[in-house]
Amino acid sequence: MRRTSFLGVGSVAAVAVMAVAGLMHPHHTDSADAQAAASAAPVPARTGQGDASRSVDRAAPASELRQLPGLGQGFLGQIPADAQQVLLVTGKGRNQNTGTAVLYTRAADGSWLPGPTWPARNALDGWTTDHHAGDLHSPIGVFSLTDAGGLDANPGTKLPYLHSTAFTSPGTGFEGESLADAFDYVVAINYNHVPGTSPLSPERPMGASRGGGIWVHVDHGGPTHGCVALAKPDMAILLRDLDPGKHPVIVMGDAASLAQ
Repeated sequence: MRRTSFLGVGSVAAVAVMAVAGLMHPHHTDSADAQAAASAAPVPARTGQGDASRSVDRAAPASELRQLPGLGQGFLGQIPADAQQVLLVTGKGRNQNTGTAVLYTRAADGSWLPGPTWPARNALDGWTTDHHAGDLHSPIGVFSLTDAGGLDANPGTKLPYLHSTAFTSPGTGFEGESLADAFDYVVAINYNHVPGTSPLSPERPMGASRGGGIWVHVDHGGPTHGCVALAKPDMAILLRDLDPGKHPVIVMGDAASLAQ
């Protein structure tokens, strides 16, 4: 598999100076860092809907569950008590870069109502509990979701949303695929990111060496540098469903790690 490099992506000018845990574009630490240096001028919404081929059938959701499936006590214990929405991203294997994502919403009786199951991608080399900039792994853990943005206009999310040309992502991915639509929609994953700031924020509470700019963004047809990617129609649904009043979090990692 080729490890194609590109210039600027989501991190434009700063990209050259900022090596991060993402594509070297806003994808990961490289993503937001460089992007922050780019212009933040708003742009008119685009009409392209992206490739919906990876979006799964949205049949009636399954019944409510008493517990989130596939999670061991270690991860269940990390989910904040006030979290009423959990985006559960389960990778197929520790060294694999595909998996699934499901948004669960907590009911009044404490049970969890699952949404549809979406195909998902993660970093080229899989998952890690010790993420560092440029390691081509997605961080395993439980992280809050508080901020969003994108090259496209707000699709209806209640999260703070930055509509900006700074989310432009030129270049190609690991498999030669275009990254042009990768940041049409993004949700910042609060791994080494300050909650309440733009996904493009360069602030790194744990230091630049630990990476950052880890997002949920539009699937560009190949593995990421550290982010989680969903088909564009699924991203639009996710953004509309996420509610800051329900304190959403993402639980992400490979299936074996999450079961611990």
